[in-house]
Amino acid sequence: VRTRTCLTRNPVGGPCAGDPRQYKICNTKECSAGSEGFREMQCAAFNDRPLVAGNSFRWTTFHGGSNPCELSCLALGHNFYYNFGHVLDGTSCSKEPGAVCVNGRCLKPGCDSILGSKQQEDACMVCGGHNTTCLHHKSVYQNRRMEAGGPFGYNEVAMIPAGATHIRVTDNSRNYLALQNGRSQFVINGNWKISVPGEYSVAGTKLLYRRSADTWESFEVPGPTQEDLHLMVLATERNSGIEYEYWLPPDQYALYHGRRSPLRQAHHTSSYLPRIQPTTSTTTTTTNTIRSPPNTTRSHWFLDLLKAPRQSLQHNHHQRPRQPITRLEREENHRNLLPQAPPGRHCGKCLRVKGRRERQRQYCQKDFVFRAKVLGKLYRGEETRYDVQIIHTYRNRYRLEHREFLWVQNVCDCPKLEEGKQYILMVRRHINYEHTLNRILMEEESYVVPYRPREDELLRPLERLCSNRGPKEPAELGV
Repeated sequence: VRTRTCLTRNPVGGPCAGDPRQYKICNTKECSAGSEGFREMQCAAFNDRPLVAGNSFRWTTFHGGSNPCELSCLALGHNFYYNFGHVLDGTSCSKEPGAVCVNGRCLKPGCDSILGSKQQEDACMVCGGHNTTCLHHKSVYQNRRMEAGGPFGYNEVAMIPAGATHIRVTDNSRNYLALQNGRSQFVINGNWKISVPGEYSVAGTKLLYRRSADTWESFEVPGPTQEDLHLMVLATERNSGIEYEYWLPPDQYALYHGRRSPLRQAHHTSSYLPRIQPTTSTTTTTTNTIRSPPNTTRSHWFLDLLKAPRQSLQHNHHQRPRQPITRLEREENHRNLLPQAPPGRHCGKCLRVKGRRERQRQYCQKDFVFRAKVLGKLYRGEETRYDVQIIHTYRNRYRLEHREFLWVQNVCDCPKLEEGKQYILMVRRHINYEHTLNRILMEEESYVVPYRPREDELLRPLERLCSNRGPKEPAELGV
């Protein structure tokens, strides 16, 4: 507990602003397995004490009370509970880790362990950070051979380097996500056995695995990981695209996703299921292409698997064929360290997009409308990539992170964005025909204006004017 007192009083005699006391969690270690719970111990302290009409009871914890910071205890052998007042300070009060009761209030700690603090870890695991000490890698896995009807079985999607944080993988098909640790041991969905959703330990951190009753599947790993992880897919049907992302420290990012990354060179790797005859497969790493893995053996058993429900795979794992795990090449986000426009390129005058009509039309038609701060700019070939921090979203049809890459298909600074400044941006999602790119695209005719409070006032009423058919005609808007 830390306290403070006012040295000088408010001119009108009021108290100092803010709380006079601040509480911080000192002991974050979990109790040993089998030990008595703190709330259970408090209920037991009232055992055999006269309570109602001189009767005494033995008590146990009751979890159905309206206030988590009240000591509600159930009388053993009876159908009633009693409220003994506030629990002792430090009693857990929420499913969120670290939340405890203090003076009858349930307080959640920030990443600085101070109760009631709003400080949060950023994607780099820095308390109160702004995602400036790590870099984001995001990709969509596509396998042309799977789309053509094979190969079925285990295929590697990507290698996730040690040190990665906030790993997130999602899939929406009848295939199964799988994961191997750095020793090629399966963590989930390995050896033809489907794991139940839940929490698993991996690489010094936790993995939360989720799977719906239909086809949606995902897992998240907060990190940082202490060893390389191999993201796999157990293919039972054609591939619909697996989205994965993670964050890396700059030195790790440069090592694995930079220009001279060994992952960009031709390499020979192989990995196999237990008790399977090894064969060597060869793959060549390319950039922004659909990956074509080598031929692998398959059995008619897989054709039956396509028609079977998801649950049937677990009952047939003893029939698994001798199937090698194909190591596929990785798809990287490569950094361009020379932000210079190509010589000899002549750029004309940028198109000016402004006015009420364009604001209304693009607000309803674009996939994203947000306010962002420009953190950096890089030229990549004939395109420009902006690193932006999302400050506020007005309209988004798809999920946005706090920090995103924004792409422009020219190097003429059209529209022109300056580093360090904030803008209102109306942009769209771009997925190419091969489904190898999934990014945010800013076009020359996109509505882009510097942020000012007046622009914010003009945007806020527009949401109610949009419908599924697009924007109404300006004459109908009355704005």
